Amino acid sequence: MTFSALRTRRAQALGAALALTLAAATPALCQTPPAADAKEAPKQDPSTVLAKVDGVEITAGDVAVASEDLEQSMSSMTEPQRRDYALNYLIDLKLAARAAEKEKLGDTDEFKKRLAYLKDRALMEELLQREAKAAVTDERLHKLYDETAKNLKPEEEVHARHILVKTEDEAKKVEERLSKGEDFAKIANEVSIDPGSAKQGGDLGFFARGQMVPAFEEAAFKLEPGKVSAPVKTQFGYHVIKVDEKRTRPIPAFEQVRPQIENYVVRTAQQDLVLKLRNDANVERTDAGKPLAPSEPVPGAQQQDAAPK
Repeated sequence: MTFSALRTRRAQALGAALALTLAAATPALCQTPPAADAKEAPKQDPSTVLAKVDGVEITAGDVAVASEDLEQSMSSMTEPQRRDYALNYLIDLKLAARAAEKEKLGDTDEFKKRLAYLKDRALMEELLQREAKAAVTDERLHKLYDETAKNLKPEEEVHARHILVKTEDEAKKVEERLSKGEDFAKIANEVSIDPGSAKQGGDLGFFARGQMVPAFEEAAFKLEPGKVSAPVKTQFGYHVIKVDEKRTRPIPAFEQVRPQIENYVVRTAQQDLVLKLRNDANVERTDAGKPLAPSEPVPGAQQQDAAPK
């Protein structure tokens, strides 16, 4: 693992408590933007009929519902491609469903249980989405931002560069070159073995305490801006450090962190709703459904462990 890879990257969040909660959130899908010359599909009324399968209509509203379910499959498509993909899917879906009905596949107990499960899941998702919409208000978001920002303590940050080499002799040669007036960034680009920063002139950006290995951090925070350290030994090798700037970490603007705050508010509101539903209900687990004790083995685990690898 390289020195840069080990660094803890500071989350763009308001404070430690909020950042920890937000860390559990599911990351957004990485989407490839559509080509610049791609034409946007015109907005359609949900009742607009887009196709008929043996007389059964498929509307723009049907396509919109299917598109939500197919989001991951269509993440890199343009809007017209997404609509066509979802429409083709629905056509195939109608045909396959009709064939299944002719085979009476929907009459089995297994299918009925699956259908009941899917209905319950869809209803739960509708309930949680409604709760999310109700929870996200400007007043609530600003209040949380103000309360969190008010409790943040000023924290010093350092903007530093470094040149990482394997041996002390190499570090002393770097010191000698710097004493003769050579450019720090130029030397870093030439000799530093940290691939994460060498091509950027050794630039590590701003970091706070706790984000670097202790010896490196101690040396960096002692330096005044513009000064260069003596060689600092860590488990990665020998570092020659230069501090470019020091500052008190600024509090991010509300709009910069609004997505994280919204995510936090939504998750909190949904969790509170589920907990309330549980508390208001009479939920009983039978002996067969009780959770396993911490020391109790999972059924089948021993046999699986004993299987040949």
